[in-house]
Formats: sequence, C-alpha cells, structure tokens
Amino acid sequence: MKIGDKVSWDTSQGRTHGTIVEKKTKDFQLAKQTFTASDDEPKFIVESDKTGARAAHAPSALNVLKG
Repeated sequence: MKIGDKVSWDTSQGRTHGTIVEKKTKDFQLAKQTFTASDDEPKFIVESDKTGARAAHAPSALNVLKG
C-alpha cells in the first residue's frame, strides 16, 4: 500500500472508495481524535472520492482496488 493507491473501506453507510493521501508512522491527531501509529503499525490517511473527507485507517481495514 502506498500514497496514491485507490482503496475501499467499510463505513456505517456502506463501502466507500477513495485515495491514500498520507502514511503516518508516528502518533497523530485527525478530526480531534488521537491515533497511534509506528513503523510496524502505520495508519493511512484516506480521502473519500464522494465527500473529500479524510479519515485514518489501519492497513487491514483497506482494500486496494485494481485497475
């Protein structure tokens, strides 16, 4: 997984699609939430294609889209 990859993930409204815009390897805050990240357990910031909203996800929550 890398910056620029198109991915999908599950939300309470269903499956969402977007793009990885950043990889975090140190603890950080996003939308008033604190996230833990490290080299071994990074988090990816994804931007929704539909809304432009950004969210942080573990790699296991994301599915890279082919094509």
